[in-house]
Amino acid sequence: MTTTIGLVVNPAAGRDIRRLTGGASVSNNYAKRRTAGCVLAGLTLVDDVEVLVMPDSTGLADRIVDDAPDDLGVEFVDMTVTASGRDSRAAAAHFADHADAVVVLGGDGTTRDVAQTIGDVPVVSISTGTNNVVPTPVDGTVAGAAAGLVGSGAVPTAEATTRHGTIEVDVVRSEETTVIRGLATVGVLDRPFVGTRAILDPSDIVGGVVSRSSPAEIGLSGIAGGLVTHRPDDPGGVGFRLARAGENEATAPTTVRAITVPGTLSTVDVAEHRVLDDREDYAFEVDRGVISVDGEREHEVRDGTVRLRPVSDGPRLVDVESVLERAADEGRFRLG
Repeated sequence: MTTTIGLVVNPAAGRDIRRLTGGASVSNNYAKRRTAGCVLAGLTLVDDVEVLVMPDSTGLADRIVDDAPDDLGVEFVDMTVTASGRDSRAAAAHFADHADAVVVLGGDGTTRDVAQTIGDVPVVSISTGTNNVVPTPVDGTVAGAAAGLVGSGAVPTAEATTRHGTIEVDVVRSEETTVIRGLATVGVLDRPFVGTRAILDPSDIVGGVVSRSSPAEIGLSGIAGGLVTHRPDDPGGVGFRLARAGENEATAPTTVRAITVPGTLSTVDVAEHRVLDDREDYAFEVDRGVISVDGEREHEVRDGTVRLRPVSDGPRLVDVESVLERAADEGRFRLG
């Protein structure tokens, strides 16, 4: 039986201003092409594999297909290319019906786009973005091998994956409600407009909700992680609000050190935080501000109420190391 693996490589990932203003990593299209080539090599661990590749407008996907190993069947997804996040969502929707596992090269935003339409298909997310919380920096060959093992059923999906939480957001303005979806973090910022998208100044942060928190992570999840650890597959999330100058707080704020931007260790004062149950609201009244989603400013708000809630219905993310260890324990790497 043929195993079908989807491949999403976002050529726009890892290109925001944090590469210039801080210590964020850089992943150009040549590096992504090499990583994707390693993924395809890793997939040859499993027999009878075909790969469906998301096309793009830069020629990156064409080179990946041209360089593919001869013993892999590789072809493009038949879809319209828009050079936006809609491409990742469209490819993922196709994979939801036609793939056994998916490998994603990108950042938190790319993984979020895929998560919106991928359903229960297992996802291996490789970090090639700028400021990542969800994707992991793993060798492409190792990631491809894990995807092949899970997609083929050699390692059962239920034992190889964890269900990552998400964040639902309702932005309510008079008679209009806008619904937004985040994966790891959604923040409310004291900014007049979206601008460069990246969050560069922690003093802009009003607060937010995260589906995961750890002091080992960067940005909003790192701030929350200085107070409480919340695993990606734990139900619920963490909501917090920073102390703002000129506001009278009932209790003294808690000062937290956090890595808010790559290369930047910040000190922030947290006025309030609490662990949230699944689907529990955490609200902000916003006169003027911007909503950040997974590390990027995306939505401007005027005179509205922002209601955020963690929801335990995200993508099934593959634990690459445990998959390979399980396969080794079962002798799948032995030839004799």
